[in-house]
Amino acid sequence: MFDNCFKPQPRKLLISNARPIGFGDSQLPAALDVLVNEEGVILDFGTGLSADAKVIDAGGAWLSPGWTDLHAHVWYGGTDISIRPEEGGAPRGVTTIVDAGSAGEGNFVGLREFIIEPARENVYAFLNLGSIGLVACNRVSELMDMRSIDIDRTLAVIEANRDVIVGLKVRASAVITGGWDLVPVKLAKKLGRIAGLPIMVHVGEPPPLHDDILPLLGEGDIVTHCFNGKQGGSIIEDEDLYRLAEDAAARGIVLDVGHGGASFSFDVGRIALERGLKPTTISTDLHNRSLDGSVWDLATTMSKLHALGMGFEDVVTAASTAPKKAIGKPHKDLLAKGKPAEFTIFDLEAADLEVMDSQGARSTLARVFEPRWAILGAQAVAAHRHQPAAGSACPHCGHVS
Repeated sequence: MFDNCFKPQPRKLLISNARPIGFGDSQLPAALDVLVNEEGVILDFGTGLSADAKVIDAGGAWLSPGWTDLHAHVWYGGTDISIRPEEGGAPRGVTTIVDAGSAGEGNFVGLREFIIEPARENVYAFLNLGSIGLVACNRVSELMDMRSIDIDRTLAVIEANRDVIVGLKVRASAVITGGWDLVPVKLAKKLGRIAGLPIMVHVGEPPPLHDDILPLLGEGDIVTHCFNGKQGGSIIEDEDLYRLAEDAAARGIVLDVGHGGASFSFDVGRIALERGLKPTTISTDLHNRSLDGSVWDLATTMSKLHALGMGFEDVVTAASTAPKKAIGKPHKDLLAKGKPAEFTIFDLEAADLEVMDSQGARSTLARVFEPRWAILGAQAVAAHRHQPAAGSACPHCGHVS
């Protein structure tokens, strides 16, 4: 009967002196306080709040909806590339992570039981079309031929896990599918229609081509690696393809950054932004080959897009509410009383930071997003940008950080 006497009891949380950004509400005060109850629900927000609570003084830092990484790989131990959720999660200011196809129907139960359920962060998943997922990524293809896919089992796993499976993932790249071309994308789209879920398509080395894939997709589907610089896959390398990308965005197809170790080009991003084509969502494609290479974390990826000319609030939206919308999760009125508290507190700081894109091109950031706190319910997790391990080398150019 005395067991609970020695356990820390939940407390209310009071966030004070924060500047709201990205909530889509122009009527919010320039600085506000937010009171969260012991169950992690917003009790009140405004100015001059006080309560018997744990206090997080934001000190004038920005408060946004929780940062959401739409493309990462966190099936740690289940694939040869995945990281632990916390390596790209709350300690980096990220409150929600979406695993992009690390698991297929054959091993999804492990991702759920050992990663999704214990994680402090909110973790969702795109289920890989290939039954084995990314167990041995780029060494053993998950999409060699039709024997790699079990349609019945895939649909059954989706149905049994609708609370956490938010779509289907397919890697459409010659190094994965050989000469199978568009067949996996068409199968994924068919299963997505049956299940009522979007698909996320990784477009890599052709075939297939963006030119063939984009017309197959519909509103809510996601093209990740949208600013890759690969020959035959860059949206700026020919005018017809660029117009297809513009048309896709106009049709409601989500253009996702998905930086990764091989799929983001400063030049492509700069030219697209100069021409008015913005990514819908900013994500990292974090895994153990990109973490200390060219990517680092979501904050640094956001900083790169801002440096290329994407507006401050546009960047915040693309890393918070836009990805939530893309996976069908609540993305409006996130400061309303009664809503779960999920926020990121951050600064935009002056810097002189050298970074790389996925092709080894270097750039210097004059301003960086610096996370301070990840707020998950009544829990506040101190956060900061990732610092790459000393001596880490870019896998493409060999530059050592």
